[in-house]
Order: sequence, then C-alpha cells, then structure tokens
Amino acid sequence: MDQLLRGIKVLDLTRALAGPLCTSLLSDFGADVVKVETRGSGDSSRQWPPFDGDQSLYFAAVNRGKRSLALDMRSPRGRNLLRSLAVEADVIVENFRPGVLTDMGLDPDSLEKENPGIVIMSISGFGPVGPDRFAPGLDQVAQGMSGLMSVTGAGDQSPMRVGIPVIDTVSGIYAALGITAALASRGRDGRGHRVQTSLLESAISIMTFQAQDYLSTGRVATPNGNTHPTITPYGAFDTADFPINIATGSDKHWIALCAVLGDSDLAFRTEYATGKDRLAHRDQLTKELTELLTAKGAAQWITEIRGAGIPCGPIHTIDQVFSDPQVQALQMVEQTQSPDGSSIPILRGPFWVDGQALPVKNAPPMTLGGDTEAILAEFGLCPAEIDDLRQNAVI
Repeated sequence: MDQLLRGIKVLDLTRALAGPLCTSLLSDFGADVVKVETRGSGDSSRQWPPFDGDQSLYFAAVNRGKRSLALDMRSPRGRNLLRSLAVEADVIVENFRPGVLTDMGLDPDSLEKENPGIVIMSISGFGPVGPDRFAPGLDQVAQGMSGLMSVTGAGDQSPMRVGIPVIDTVSGIYAALGITAALASRGRDGRGHRVQTSLLESAISIMTFQAQDYLSTGRVATPNGNTHPTITPYGAFDTADFPINIATGSDKHWIALCAVLGDSDLAFRTEYATGKDRLAHRDQLTKELTELLTAKGAAQWITEIRGAGIPCGPIHTIDQVFSDPQVQALQMVEQTQSPDGSSIPILRGPFWVDGQALPVKNAPPMTLGGDTEAILAEFGLCPAEIDDLRQNAVI
C-alpha cells in the first residue's frame, strides 16, 4: 500500500487526547511518529482509567502506530537533545499553553532558521490571542463555552455534555488537517508553516447551522434531545422492542415512510404536507408515528424502512457495535503485538486508500521510553553516548 505520509518525521510533544489523536492519524497515513514523554511520568493519560491490568486504555486508544522516547525535558542536556531531534523533524505537534514551547528551548523562530521546512502545529485551549489565551482548557470546558452543552440533552437534563470527549476528538482531526495542508504547501515551495487551532475554536466551528442561525437571525438554539432541531421525523423512535433511528431528509423520504408504515394518507394531511408543517406539529406527528411503529420490532422495521431507501438504523450499546455485521465487515479492530508479547486489540483509523483500509502500523507504546535507544541511534547517537545519557538520568 502507498503510504501517503511515508518519510515524514513527526515529533509528538502532546499529551491527553487532542494532540495524540492528531499524531495517531498522521501515523495511520505512514508518518514516523516519535512520542516524546517526560522521563518517569510520561503522558498524563498513562495514569487515566479505564485500565487493563496496569495499562491505561485511555492512552492506548489514541497512541497507535507511535514509538516512545522518554527524557528529562527540564535538564539542560535533555533540552539540548530535544532540540536536536526537533531540528531534524518535518513536523512538531504540541499542545502546551502559549509560550511554553519557547520556554522549553524550542522557539519557533529559531527552529525555522535551522529548518525552514519545518511545520509546527500548536493546539491550545482557547487560541493564541484574547484574555483567556493562557488559561488551561479541557474538553468539557470547551463544550460549555461553545454553546454545545446548551443544545444537548432535553428538559431538565440540559445543559449536558456529549458522551465522548468530542471537542478533543474534533480538535485532533482539525490539527491533522492543518498539518497535511501545510505539508502540501511545503511540497510546492519548500517552506514550512506554523499552524494553530484550539479546543474553543474547534468547538464553535462544529456548531454549524445553529451558530449561523443565531448570527443571521438572532435565534438562540435550544436542546432537542434525540430529535433533529429542524427536521422531522428525524430522530429516535420506539418500536415494539427497541428504539431505532429514522432520518427522513426529504419529502420523498416522508411519503415513502408513511407507505412503509401502512398509512400513506398520513403523508398528505394538511398539517404534515411540508417539512415546515411537520416541524410545527412535531409532538403530534411523533405520537402518531409511535403508534404505528410499536406494531413491529426494531429489526423488522429497519429492514423494511431501509428497503424503501430511507436512512434508518439501530441504536447500539458498545458491545452491540462490535457484533454488528457491517462493523465486522469493515474489520476496524486489529490485534496488535506489544514488545512484551501481549496482544492489544486496537481500532484502526477510519480511512481507505485505493480500495484498502489503512492498517495500524504498530501497537501503542505502552512501555514508557521503550523505543528510546533505537530512536536515538537513528539520530546518530552512538551506544556510548546513549549509555552516558541513561547513566545521568537524561533518558
């Protein structure tokens, strides 16, 4: 398989989730990612549950395909070594607060003088300007500040956080996009770039039409639970046994759904004739649809509704996700082998290139600093130099 980022060296200085997810995506496409961690403690997420024995599954989930180098980044020798590695990299990814990278001896101006082609991606909590630029930021804080929590949940259960660290996740994806754009530009003129994003900016950006509605009309979006805020019927509906998702995105879908449910006349009633009418009478419509849907079970309805060309699907628990035939066909879970011989099931990245799914390059580096000697040898250090660094607690 053609690895699209083959030959790209990435120095990963990130921790927690947004940055590590970004660099794991780069690894999926073939980049050589060296995860630099603090000697002794490592990435803070190594101490975060859930655990399998003494191994953090939080850490494992977003560090596939990397190698770990552990060094004392506070010591002069450690910082000199880190700078030597940084100058040789194609990409540096960091998620420190603004200014910390310079304090570590990795001032972007000086790095660019030594390596004009370097791409530096910085992920912060609140961006490089403004009164909160130095404040620490985490996923849920950004969910709250962006308005996302205000449109999530229903009734007394709002505001509510999204059930996954969605802002960390989307920030990591945006960061990977920014890096690949910078690399594409470098391919034209040889010049690197500094690219920045933040949790807050990423969170606001995914508010899409709710944000645009406010900007254009002044309307403030409200939570809608499991229903679409502007389209109906579009959401979760009860059946005779389990709820299912039905998404009618057009009048054609609406007419077809009524036919499948056995009440074609419903589609042409005055109060349901248009999308605007259906939204205005959502509660009444939902009640009538539920009476029809509870006549059969979820599996049968999914088959019939999909058969009519209408988007529809089950609402799975995590265990049901991985037993779903479609998920199994995608083969998203790979068994990776750790250096200690243990097997770790890991989700591959969600990409296909030229008809092939991108495989996981290697297991997450569960042993802190387990690749240190090999990495330093690749950078030209001899065994005696590496041994001296270890004897002096630099690595």
